[in-house]
Amino acid sequence: MTASRSPSSPRPAGTAREVLHLLLNPFVDTLAFCYIAVCVLVGGLTSVLVFGLPVLALLLLGCRGIARVERARARLLLRLELREPSPLRAEHPGFVGWVWAQLRDPVAWRHALYAFIRLPWGWLSFCSVFCALLCFPVLPWAARGLTQVDRLLVLALLGPSDVLERRVAQLESDRGVVVDAAAADLRRIERNLHDGAQARLVSLAMELGLAKEKLPDDPHTAARMVDHAHQEAKQALQELRDLARGIHPAILTDRGLGPALSALTARCTVPVTTTIDLPHRPPPAIEAIAYYTASELLQNISKHSRATRAHIDTWATRDRLLLHISDDGRGGATTAGGTGLTGLTQRLNAIDGLLLISSPAGGPTEVTAELPWKNPG
Repeated sequence: MTASRSPSSPRPAGTAREVLHLLLNPFVDTLAFCYIAVCVLVGGLTSVLVFGLPVLALLLLGCRGIARVERARARLLLRLELREPSPLRAEHPGFVGWVWAQLRDPVAWRHALYAFIRLPWGWLSFCSVFCALLCFPVLPWAARGLTQVDRLLVLALLGPSDVLERRVAQLESDRGVVVDAAAADLRRIERNLHDGAQARLVSLAMELGLAKEKLPDDPHTAARMVDHAHQEAKQALQELRDLARGIHPAILTDRGLGPALSALTARCTVPVTTTIDLPHRPPPAIEAIAYYTASELLQNISKHSRATRAHIDTWATRDRLLLHISDDGRGGATTAGGTGLTGLTQRLNAIDGLLLISSPAGGPTEVTAELPWKNPG
């Protein structure tokens, strides 16, 4: 009977790859260390000159290239499933923005640290596996133990940060949602201007032109037409005011979130009470998002809830602005199926906010919106 191999025993093919990796270590690590040493030396000496920082940025870019080669070697010889980090994106356009992004790139600096600490380990692991070659029975176990250290170093310093990568992916997705929402808002404003105030102003101009022609021969009819044009002008002005209120209400800018929410509830078809406890005004952007969140939720109550009353409660914690809206309607509010609540959830997620919904069938419905807000000081 032949003895079965232990599941944890190193296999010959795996041992060969691991030994090859360890034998290559000192040569690869020495080249990488020399490059990083040049980076530090040249960057330090030229940092006081105009071209010093761009040079350092280029050298850091090279660190990413070295790490790419090391990840490929780890995949081939150590069988590590390793993803590439996200590409670097400059926050500001132009050459200066690119240089600043390179200098602040945490991935490149981690790669530089990897090259620094790898040099002594590369030579130590080389010597260890070379000695183990002379005592062949222990070679598989020595290679496995030494390459485990290599795997840990690669995963810690060359692999992408899972938390950071997930955050980057989420921000990219949220950015797309915000861009789409902004484009939809622009289309809505354009449509409202074209179909509403613009059409009225065109009609008003035509009617005033006809009144001007009739004024010498038929002043009574001309006066009647001017009076009608005056009414049209007032309607157009009201539509423009409503449109401006939809973009950014003046009361929100002038008096803050509390009075703006009170004015908002006065226009709701369902009686709404408010409780507002804010020590001071939030940042303008957060204030506007809170206002439009409340506006959309109140519209949902008016259109779908069949409620007889609702309540808005607004307060602040140390770093969050909370908006709680409840009603006694029929319930059943959900983010499924691409409803307005889905879009609202996505918009809040884009700013690290949160939307919590409790709406069982038969009611009541309670929605809590959390927005980021750090109190001054």
